[in-house]
Amino acid sequence: MSANITKLVVMLEMQNAMNTKVHEQWFSQGFEWYRAIWVECAEMLDHYGWKWWKKQTPDTEQVILELVDIFHFGLSLRIDGEKSFEELAKQLDAELASPEKADDFKQTLEQLAASAVAEKVFNAAAFAGCMQQIGMSVDDLYRGYVGKNTLNFFRQDHGYKEGTYIKEWDEKEDNEHLVEIVKSLDTEHPDFAKQVYSGLEARYPA
Repeated sequence: MSANITKLVVMLEMQNAMNTKVHEQWFSQGFEWYRAIWVECAEMLDHYGWKWWKKQTPDTEQVILELVDIFHFGLSLRIDGEKSFEELAKQLDAELASPEKADDFKQTLEQLAASAVAEKVFNAAAFAGCMQQIGMSVDDLYRGYVGKNTLNFFRQDHGYKEGTYIKEWDEKEDNEHLVEIVKSLDTEHPDFAKQVYSGLEARYPA
């Protein structure tokens, strides 16, 4: 398997595990993942900037984080309980390698949103077009995805659902701690996710 396919398999496994933690029979529940995609697309436009009547500068870091969130929903749409993760990863890899782009990022993002609204699907080729136009690599996607997924698990394990989770400590939000931890680690390490979790645990107030 290529490095990209291996990373996609890992992300599919992590997404399935996270969704199962929330609901054991999640893929038979008919959750509207497609809706989550187009809503995130709309939110992302505010971070990128679309208002022609005022000066706006794209917040690239925030846009990348939003694309990572969309990928969570995209993976959830693709997992069907039938195809193997390797099969799904190969399919996604081929689509990500053939990006579809419009004239600019905003229009490509609208293609991604339009597919979600009209066809209720995850348009991975348009997603790849967005990645390319914002200067985001598969490595960036993997780093961001594994980090955010691990943080989601960490939140669930530390009382997020019960309302006892501490989201801010040492004058930083957990997302900021996550960014610092991820930057200090080797994303190619087979235990990357475990190292992220351990890093969060070491920082989290006891």
